[in-house]
Amino acid sequence: MNKINYIIGLLFAMVLIITACEKTEYEFGDIVAPSGLAINYEIVGADDANPFGDGTGKVNFTATSNNTITYKYLYNSKEQMAPLGTASINFSTTGVHTYLVTVEAIGVGGVSATKTIEVEVLALYEAPADLLEMLTGGSEKSWRVKAESAGHLGVGPTDGFEPIWWAAAAFDKEGLGCYDDRLVFNIDGTYTHITNDTAFGQEGSMVADFGIAWEANPGGEFENYPLPSFSDTWELTAPDGQETLSFGNNGYHGFYVGGDHSYSILMRSETEMSLRTIGADGNAWYAILTTETPEEKGVDVTYTTLLWSDEFDTDGAPDPTNWTYDLGTNGGWGNGEAQYYTDRTENVSVADGLLKITAIKENYSGSEYTSTRLKTAGLREFTYGRIDVRAKLPNGGGTWPAIWMLGANFSTAGWPNCGEIDIMEHVGNDLGVVQSAIHTTSSSGATVNMKSTSIEDETTEFHVYSMNWSENEISFLIDDELYYTYNPETKDESTWPFDADQFLILNVAMGGTLGGDIDAGFTAASMEIDYVRVYQ
Repeated sequence: MNKINYIIGLLFAMVLIITACEKTEYEFGDIVAPSGLAINYEIVGADDANPFGDGTGKVNFTATSNNTITYKYLYNSKEQMAPLGTASINFSTTGVHTYLVTVEAIGVGGVSATKTIEVEVLALYEAPADLLEMLTGGSEKSWRVKAESAGHLGVGPTDGFEPIWWAAAAFDKEGLGCYDDRLVFNIDGTYTHITNDTAFGQEGSMVADFGIAWEANPGGEFENYPLPSFSDTWELTAPDGQETLSFGNNGYHGFYVGGDHSYSILMRSETEMSLRTIGADGNAWYAILTTETPEEKGVDVTYTTLLWSDEFDTDGAPDPTNWTYDLGTNGGWGNGEAQYYTDRTENVSVADGLLKITAIKENYSGSEYTSTRLKTAGLREFTYGRIDVRAKLPNGGGTWPAIWMLGANFSTAGWPNCGEIDIMEHVGNDLGVVQSAIHTTSSSGATVNMKSTSIEDETTEFHVYSMNWSENEISFLIDDELYYTYNPETKDESTWPFDADQFLILNVAMGGTLGGDIDAGFTAASMEIDYVRVYQ
């Protein structure tokens, strides 16, 4: 009887819940503009004897209002976000000057209210001549993150002088979009940040300041985020006697952390300076910048013993002791590719000392294009070493030639568990650029572990595309010039499946996720290979 009463009660409760759910209607509230915006400020050091402050030019502001999500301060053609409404601003023009400061209170849906006040401040600081000379060289001077130095990026206490909590090892962030940045300071108070179209920074601060929509890595960082070069202003102040470099707008150096974009100069010499800033996360971020030309970074291990090679000296089909084939379409090979791979002489042949892989527009077994994919699987596999491939690339919109590798355990482990090393990829729709990439379970598909580089005459002249693989890092070179090294700080099965045999693949794909649109006028194009050499 008790069980029956329990069941009846449970059913009754479920009916009430369902009925309640059916009757519930949700409505969004009205979008209300911020109101009651008020601005208070304190001039540092101001008293009856010094009404305009102590000469540091520093003013602390506090903005309050109703129905507000965040605040923005606008002054001297600069902008500064202030989520909590508080901001410290250093005014640096020598003497007593009146400044207009506008605060924008931003509410739901982007509606906002603004208010402008005047503040009269004394600034006595004049930047020392040697500091101006150090920054600008008397005209303009270029600075970079000193990647080769331990501690060139790091985190530490807000009142410290070095990154004692975490310090980057030399070249720790190679390929992530910060080591190729350059800050060019001009004597007129302007600067140019040369980004090489990529940026590296914290997810939270970049979303807040740039409004970007981009997938960050698991560490909450944006790597190689597309960001064009930009210019703005800089100024020098010395609050509490501390030399401070401040950037206009969202200015920064190699790693973006937000905040007020002011950097305490902790140490400086003619060619180097150590900086500290308080990021949007409340931590102190440290950096070392230098004007010195970066040292040439070479490979960590040099391999000179020839393990095997194919010089393509025998006319006919590729040497069957070195090469086998992938055939067919295999559902677009995972990338929506348009070609049918064959082993026909029309698509692959050796003649006059060259291997030619030719993509052809033709109807073949239900496909509109044919090509060839050669591989050394089961024949030539190795762990560690260097591969040199001297090749001339095909010319044609939609072509996607590649020189790459897969783990020998591909058939059992699958992709990306087996690991993939892309020595060279080229897109016919993007002439003058080649790229190298690493695919693992930690970053597959649109991997962040990649870098592209400019190249001339890749479709008319031969170049040597190389990969140098040691137990610690994988480096990529063109004509023996190093341009990208993969060296994850943590090496485990998700980041480093590269401690076992891999095999080589040569192919020309058509279209697909990287190849893109195929030129309607395309007829045929070949990748020509002079030699393949493997050293250990």
